Amino acid sequence: MSHTAPEGPRPPQRPAADRLVDDLLVRVAQGDEPAFVGVYDALVVPVMGLTSRILRDEAQAEEVTQDVMIEVWRKADRFRPERGAAKSWVLTLAHRRAVERVRSVRAGAERERKAAQLAHQTPFDEVVEAVEEREERAQVYRCLAGLGNSQRLPLVLAYYQGLTYAEVAEALSTPAGTVKTRMRTGLRRLRVCMGGD
Repeated sequence: MSHTAPEGPRPPQRPAADRLVDDLLVRVAQGDEPAFVGVYDALVVPVMGLTSRILRDEAQAEEVTQDVMIEVWRKADRFRPERGAAKSWVLTLAHRRAVERVRSVRAGAERERKAAQLAHQTPFDEVVEAVEEREERAQVYRCLAGLGNSQRLPLVLAYYQGLTYAEVAEALSTPAGTVKTRMRTGLRRLRVCMGGD
C-alpha cells in the first residue's frame, strides 16, 4: 500500500473565461487583431463600469474606456500572465487612466475658477453688460482711455475690480451720489464711443 505525500495548497483555479482572455492578450502582443477583438469584447464592459464609477460622467467614461482599449492594443506585450490575470492588468490600466482624468478635470476646473476670479466683473449696470457682450475688449479699453479720470476710475473699479458703488466711493474718497453720476455719464460716453445709440 503506497502512501501519497500530502500536497501543498494549490492556487485557486481561475475561471476558463479569464484564462481565455489571458491567452487572447498574449496573442494580441504578437499583433493578432482578431484576438484583440476577443479581448475588447470580454473587457470593455467591466472597464466602462470601472471608469464610470470613478468619473461619474458617461461621456468621459466612454472616452477613457476607448483610450484604455487602445492602450491595451499598444502595450499588450507588457502583460505577464504569470503575474496575474489579463482582466486585472487591463482594469489597473483603466483605473490609472480614470484617476488621471479626474485629476486633469479638477486641475482644469481650478484653472477656470482662478481665471474667472481674475476676470470677475460684478454687473452694476445693464449697459456695461451689453457693452461687454457686443464689443471687443480692446475697443472697450480704447473707449475707456478716452474718458477723463473722474469717469474712468470709478468704471474700472466697479467693472473690473467688482466693487460696489459704496466701495468705489470709499476707495476714491468721493460721495456715493457723485460716483453714481460720474459712472452713468461715463457709461453714456462709453456707449457712444462703442457705436451704441
